Amino acid sequence: MPSSALWAVDLFGRVCTLSTAAQHWELCRDAQLEFKRVSAAAQCCWGIACDHQVYVRVGSSDVPIRRREEAYENQRWNPVGGFCETLLPSDRWPWSDVSGLQHRPLDGVALPSPHWEWESDWYVDENFGGEPTEKGGWTYAIDFPATYTRDKKWNSCVRRRRWIRYRRYKSRDTWAQIPSQDDPKQLPDPFNDLSVGGWEITDEPVGRLSVWAVSLQGKVWYREDVSHPNPEGSSWSLVDTPGEVVQISCGPHDLLWATLWEGQALVREGINRNHPKGSSWSIVEPPTSENGIMHVSAGVGVLWAVTKDRKVWFRRGVNSYNPCGTSWIEMVGEMAMVNVGLNDQVWGIGWADRALYFRQGVTQSELSGRTWKAIVAGRECDRSHSGSSSSLLSAGCFFGDEVRGSGESCGPSDSEAERLGPEPEPAPEVASPASTPAELPWTNIDLKEPKGGPSHAATGFAEASDLSSLGLLPLGLEEPEGADGHPLWAWVSGGGCAVEAHSTLKWFTVQSGLSPSVQTLSLSITPAQTAAWRKQIFQQLTERTKRELENFRHYEQAVEQSVWVKTGALQWWCDWKPHKWVDVRVALEQFTGHDGARDSILFIYYVVHEEKKYIHVFLNEVTALVPVLSEAKHSFALYTPERTRQRWPVRLAAATEQDMSDWLALLNLSCCESRRVHGRPSPQAIWSVTCKGDIFVSEPSPDLEAPERPLPCDQMFWRQMGGHLRVVEANSRGVVWGIGYDHTAWVYTGGYGGGCFQGLASSTSNIYTQSDVKCVYIYENQRWNPVTGYTSRGLPTDRYMWSDATGLQECTKASTKPPSLQWAWVSDWFVDFSVPGGADQEGWQYASDFPASYHGYKTMKDFVRRRCWARKCKLVTSGPWLEVAPIALGDVSIIPESPGAPGSGPSIALWAVSDKGDVLCRLGVSELNPAGSSWLHVGTDQPFASVSIGACYQVWAVARDGSAFYRGSVSPSKPAGDCWYHIPSPPKQRLKQVSVGHTAVYALDENGNMWYRQGVTPSYPQGSGWEHVSNNVRRVSVGPLDQVWGDGAEAGRPCWGRGRGGIWVPALASPPLSPGSPCSRGLGLQRVCIPGLGHRGQSPGKPRPEPGNRVSPHGCAAPRAQGAGLGLRHRGGLGSPLRPGQCHQGPQDFVPGEGWRAERGAGQQALECGRSPAGDPRPGLLLRPRPLA
Repeated sequence: MPSSALWAVDLFGRVCTLSTAAQHWELCRDAQLEFKRVSAAAQCCWGIACDHQVYVRVGSSDVPIRRREEAYENQRWNPVGGFCETLLPSDRWPWSDVSGLQHRPLDGVALPSPHWEWESDWYVDENFGGEPTEKGGWTYAIDFPATYTRDKKWNSCVRRRRWIRYRRYKSRDTWAQIPSQDDPKQLPDPFNDLSVGGWEITDEPVGRLSVWAVSLQGKVWYREDVSHPNPEGSSWSLVDTPGEVVQISCGPHDLLWATLWEGQALVREGINRNHPKGSSWSIVEPPTSENGIMHVSAGVGVLWAVTKDRKVWFRRGVNSYNPCGTSWIEMVGEMAMVNVGLNDQVWGIGWADRALYFRQGVTQSELSGRTWKAIVAGRECDRSHSGSSSSLLSAGCFFGDEVRGSGESCGPSDSEAERLGPEPEPAPEVASPASTPAELPWTNIDLKEPKGGPSHAATGFAEASDLSSLGLLPLGLEEPEGADGHPLWAWVSGGGCAVEAHSTLKWFTVQSGLSPSVQTLSLSITPAQTAAWRKQIFQQLTERTKRELENFRHYEQAVEQSVWVKTGALQWWCDWKPHKWVDVRVALEQFTGHDGARDSILFIYYVVHEEKKYIHVFLNEVTALVPVLSEAKHSFALYTPERTRQRWPVRLAAATEQDMSDWLALLNLSCCESRRVHGRPSPQAIWSVTCKGDIFVSEPSPDLEAPERPLPCDQMFWRQMGGHLRVVEANSRGVVWGIGYDHTAWVYTGGYGGGCFQGLASSTSNIYTQSDVKCVYIYENQRWNPVTGYTSRGLPTDRYMWSDATGLQECTKASTKPPSLQWAWVSDWFVDFSVPGGADQEGWQYASDFPASYHGYKTMKDFVRRRCWARKCKLVTSGPWLEVAPIALGDVSIIPESPGAPGSGPSIALWAVSDKGDVLCRLGVSELNPAGSSWLHVGTDQPFASVSIGACYQVWAVARDGSAFYRGSVSPSKPAGDCWYHIPSPPKQRLKQVSVGHTAVYALDENGNMWYRQGVTPSYPQGSGWEHVSNNVRRVSVGPLDQVWGDGAEAGRPCWGRGRGGIWVPALASPPLSPGSPCSRGLGLQRVCIPGLGHRGQSPGKPRPEPGNRVSPHGCAAPRAQGAGLGLRHRGGLGSPLRPGQCHQGPQDFVPGEGWRAERGAGQQALECGRSPAGDPRPGLLLRPRPLA
């Protein structure tokens, strides 16, 4: 979990932040501003200063905030002078916006505030719909407005072109004042309170914020157009209220509460994507009539309040469907204010002591939490002690109790006791009995139900000072501000502080026996030191064991070579019809040979027709061990080459998740021992992710490069790594990056195992918690009826009215479950507006019939419509991955190993595309620092979707509109290059992905067609044109020696080929699916990264081995190698052999290949054009061979 910050304001108006990974407050060092209150979000913080002006502080980032300004130059054709700026009186302005209604000359476009600066001058956009226009950037049409084209026709009477200029937000990590209104009547009085939220409103665009404010006269204002590209917003708009408002609170979703002067609460209803300001107000009465509500704080599904008598209340039953809730519950303690942050975590400021408290025990099942706990942290400026404390601590560490006894105290001294006064009696703790199923989740915590009269139950609890009597000493405070030595706080905001329910924070840690001044200087052992010590101890024990056993090697073994490792009861998906789950007994027998090598056999005992039978699986033949996603079973599958060809793996299911994890860990360890695969993957390992997000690694085998008997790919062993990713990218120097389904970037830490692989199957270090969030989609389908209009009653031949994307499977909101038992829902169902083709305001897409091409507007010929519903689910697992914060990525590419210069440079080039379309270059990436140091933003004129960097620093990218670009002058000394060159797309096609090898460039369009870029040379790297190569391809990857790997959209199995005349072999097959069969669809590889393709190439001037020679242990290249570090050989070769002194083949020797081919032995069907046997439509991986020149 990356660190985030808690914001707070002390009584002196100073703003401080406390990181979740730190133990001390950091003071926001800025201009001499004193703030009244702040409201934080993930990337920014809004505040009201003592001058009642509104300020915003945007955090620094490697990606700049850029906003594009557009202006259109319009011209009409004149029979005398041709096109000119003289327009008809009914025409639009000569210089206008895109609609033509607003006059927009270039010199009239000004910066909105002093916090912006121009990034460039005005220039003409010569790109139109992914295609380059003629010189000048003009587009033509018959009249204004109409459909514009880039080609001039005989009836083109008008034309226009777009001028673009970018402005950059420059006030980062500083308080920027929000410009006030020009009209003083519109904003008559200053602000008194504000709140930021709404960034997770259902279907809200990413980066959108809702900023609400309250003026001194009790009016409510809303800031328009606040988003990530426009952090200041545009203007304030007044929202009518039924009374004078004192304070307001906006939650991350659609909850908005406010308090009135009379003590009542206002709830805003109708907040959604199309109406972020809501529609109406509802009044909620206070808990008691004597004391009205003074302060409220809203979260995702909770509402906390503080009444005028300083009592804390929790609102029961608050959610998006019922924002008003049902009833009030009184909590223990007296607070000046409370604040609800991310994950509904709660902070508060004590009324009597002004200390900061955190609500512990807040979970999704227990939203009200359990107890208040004081945050013990000092400010960073208070840590500047003299060297005596450090010396004292060092002396205490080395000389024992003598110094420690004289310099430290386990408790407060007499003077301290007098200053602190008598310690108040702590509040009694309420026992937590085991709750029954009918018991509400908040009946076992410190809360009280409201009563009509004075509450007698409250007398048993201490007053507000009880919260400060926790016996915790503050850290690093030599000049205490409060009565008990803690800072005095006035306001707190946790909107940007992400605290997981069961995470461990350092805010409450106090070392016993150390004074507060010395606690800040406590020594700690870093994880790196611990790992180094463990490694050293392990090496010493290994050497000692070898020495002790050296004299006993001639003795015979005194134990049997066969031992039973584990037996148990599982369920097996039987091979015969009718296919069903059968209770079986399973036994794993392990053999130990004379040479110490281990091998194992898995026996499955079952009963059929009262006859006992069994099947067995040799674990040295298992090629993959795959957990299977299932809504009802904890199951996994074992693949062998034979069962891969039969398309029927061994499917087993355990009773509990723990049993499945134990079996998976044991079987995975046995498989690795049988194949002698241990430890972390090698730098040349093959990385892949499946369509389910599982991560697999395969080590290259020496048999793969044997020319006489090449090893089929269905015998490649894949072992699973912990974690969950959508994209994985690696190179041959051991740098591996991944991207999750929630666009979070992860970097490989060097460990192995994790997830369900624990114990000996996992490394003891470099394993971290990883989470991922993805959406589950279902579709609501309707057909038009002449009487009632669109209705949920369709024709008998229509699809289900609630179905999946294909319409073949019925999926309702109630019946749709998370992908597996490991996933959990984290949101309600919401309409997805970001579907291809667009949608109307209600999310509907229209078409003439099912299935057809859908569009976001209704026409006379549209008789059916559909709407996409989505729901987020979350997976929490572990693996050897660390998050690379804070930028979310959509695509990543790492430079492969160049055959001519293997690993000579200290830095590794890494390019990425953010989820917003920004192109980034990672600096400082190396083998010792795979995460890099910082991002370097590469300017673009439009958002991008895909990027790829080749072995010779060729950077190609694809924009979201389908156009291709080439980045010029990229080199190690100039990692970001200088400019983009627009590359025309194939005719009438929109590209979606590009991949670059050593000299070859391949691209895919939205229709699954694969294209090869012709004419790419070192002197002309942009190439000359596109050549169609194949179709039905979902993803393409090109290696450093220009090997082409493809993810076939209709191939049933991932495969690779060996070149012209070679052999195609399936790597992993999918089992046949019968109606109602829950069987797995196989490994389902959807992205494979071969980091070392060509890694073993020789350096310039080193002769290449003659054909027939094996790869030497010194890393010489195999003749005509074509595997990623595998040294794969094939019959016929990859092209002209490399001559002495050559480092790569020139583009003149390369042609795009002859098609996807497969020649298989007797009894095996051939694969052609990316199709699998029996025309199975499931995804597969194919390799396109490089032919002879």
